[in-house]
Amino acid sequence: MSSLCGGDDMSSASDLPFLGPRNNMELQEFGRKPRHNVSITLGELLKRFGDSAEEKNQVLELGNISNYTTSPSSFPFVLSFHNLNYSVKVKSKISLPRWLRRGDKDDELSSDKVLLNDISGEAREGEIMAVLGASGSGKSTLIDALADRISRESLKGNVTLNGEVLESKLLKVISAYVMQDDLLFPMLTVEETLMFSAEFRLPRTLSKSKKNARVQALIDQLGLRNAAKTVIGDEGHRGVSGGERRRVSIGIDIIHDPIVLFLDEPTSGLDSTSAYMVVKVLQRIAQSGSIVIMSIHQPSYRILSLLDRLIILSRGHTVLTSPPSCLQQFFADFGNPIPENENRIEFALDFIRELEGTPNGTKTLMEFNKIWQRGKNSTTSTSSFYNGPKPSLKDAISASVSRGKLVSGATNNIDPNLSSSNVPKFANPFWVDMVVIAKRSMLNSMRMPELFGMRFGAVVVTGIILATIFWKLDNSPKGVQERLGFFAFAMSTTFYTCAEAIPVFLQERYIFMRETAYNAYRRSSYVVSHAIISLPSILVLSIAFAVTTYWSVGLAGGVSGFLYFLLFLVASFWAGSSFVTFLSGVIYNIMMAYTVVVAVLAYFFLFSGFFISRDRIPPYWIWFHYMSLVKYPYQGVLQNEFSDPNKCFVKGVQLFDASPLRAVPEALKIKLLQNMSKTLGMNITNTTCLTTGSDILKQSGVTDLNKWTCFWITIALGFFFRILFYFALLVGSKNKRR
Repeated sequence: MSSLCGGDDMSSASDLPFLGPRNNMELQEFGRKPRHNVSITLGELLKRFGDSAEEKNQVLELGNISNYTTSPSSFPFVLSFHNLNYSVKVKSKISLPRWLRRGDKDDELSSDKVLLNDISGEAREGEIMAVLGASGSGKSTLIDALADRISRESLKGNVTLNGEVLESKLLKVISAYVMQDDLLFPMLTVEETLMFSAEFRLPRTLSKSKKNARVQALIDQLGLRNAAKTVIGDEGHRGVSGGERRRVSIGIDIIHDPIVLFLDEPTSGLDSTSAYMVVKVLQRIAQSGSIVIMSIHQPSYRILSLLDRLIILSRGHTVLTSPPSCLQQFFADFGNPIPENENRIEFALDFIRELEGTPNGTKTLMEFNKIWQRGKNSTTSTSSFYNGPKPSLKDAISASVSRGKLVSGATNNIDPNLSSSNVPKFANPFWVDMVVIAKRSMLNSMRMPELFGMRFGAVVVTGIILATIFWKLDNSPKGVQERLGFFAFAMSTTFYTCAEAIPVFLQERYIFMRETAYNAYRRSSYVVSHAIISLPSILVLSIAFAVTTYWSVGLAGGVSGFLYFLLFLVASFWAGSSFVTFLSGVIYNIMMAYTVVVAVLAYFFLFSGFFISRDRIPPYWIWFHYMSLVKYPYQGVLQNEFSDPNKCFVKGVQLFDASPLRAVPEALKIKLLQNMSKTLGMNITNTTCLTTGSDILKQSGVTDLNKWTCFWITIALGFFFRILFYFALLVGSKNKRR
């Protein structure tokens, strides 16, 4: 480790015979190289490897080919940050009575909580800068500030790259952000996961073979060759190890070879060996010509040997800025030397924690750090990092792109002036994003057939139950009532079975947020793709339910009636799926989402017109009747069933079936009909049709719209909720703090 302060030599991976064969092999593969001996990048490799057929199967080991080692970049990058301040409003849990407060104040008292207080520092290309501190010290907040994940209005101070302020759009192109949680599709293999990331982040102009070469190179760089064909896994499916998952999470964000890489506690939850290998990967990434900035809670002795710069925070303040090798000298100059055989970083963090408990806190240490830094800066300046005059950001990025960095659509035609308006926002066009998202979701779903199987089984079982209960309904008044009940339950069932879509997006939500935060694809592409891939399952479920119930129940209309019934089932499933998808984009808690969906669908069912006809609904609730998703398919299938004007449903003595006179002997009923005929002046016999399908539709209050209007309204409602889903994602998936 290059250092001005000296320090103990750190142990290497090859001196660890106690490790298992696989870990030892991986650690040896991550053999240490000189700090500023920058490794070869993807672009340089691809220039040497053509697109010929025999070269497609060659594996490019990015950053691991000693024959192609290059000299350091002529225009190295330096990311500097000065006087960063960030605070948030915190409401007090205790509010004073109004008569005790002065002036016109809010009901709740609020105060500012400082999360960052005058933080300054710099990170350099080829190095790893680590942000340390206890929980709540501001580590993740500082990473977010540097990664432009805090709104410019709230964050004070400035962040520059090579002395120039970065626009947000350009920063997204040249950087990547790795979240603390491993957000991956569980049923995709490591290779497939990285390949889909390549499809998103690498331009369409890059051939399939070169994308695959990048993925294979990255697999070797991350030390994932033995796990390449293994699925990621989750609680119910065995997959890769925790350390391998973390490296895959890093890989999907660095597929385009970014210049700046931000990581929020990449070693969290890992054992010491896995954590060491993860940081070793980050060292390799830095050596390939990137700036790596990471937060870490408490690095081990071996991990400390891989770090170049440390910033230790305490309650939002900088208490120590130093290379790891300078810790010994720093605390010796402060008057608290680190004892021999003591872990230096543990000593530093424990000492800072002790100071936090004193009345003056870490104020003395902070002041000493400023004085100590001024002394170091007098002998070492940032300009000494450059070989010659300080380059502009334009020159540095151009030189980096020429070496192969930033293999993304945004860099193919980077404007020399680096104007934000001239930087393409996405690597691929809309339709390419849509196809890749659909392909990934379908592949992941196909490997979990039990999810669709359960839904299919629920629909078929429901259809069988309805078919057996409403078996071969007749055209009597009793049959009419049973048909109304069948249609009401059948249409509402299609909506309730759509509730399974709730956890689908909720499980993907943070993956979606991570990928769209740095423009992997458009939100609109995701919404359209999400809608398209739902159509095959909707069609299968509709056919299964229609085939199970239509002829068994004895519905009218023949083949044309069946096709119309099927169309309405498809429309109902479509509208229900869209509605549930929209709610999943608004409500992030699964149990709360289920509660809201069930409640709202119950209200839709209540106001559909089955329990109470439209003309009987109070005026102040009639708006809910027209909002009901169940109203339109229920009204449409009723009109399809009772549209035949020549079909009679009440004849002669059947008139009394819906009254207390239904138990009277039939002979007496005939006499009653004769007396009624005399009274009314018309002849009513036992074969006279008294109620047709049109009469039933009028009695049910479903004549305000025709059946095709109901069908298209149902389809339109599905599109309406998909549009609302898009806006919910647009508003609810912001990644910036306020």
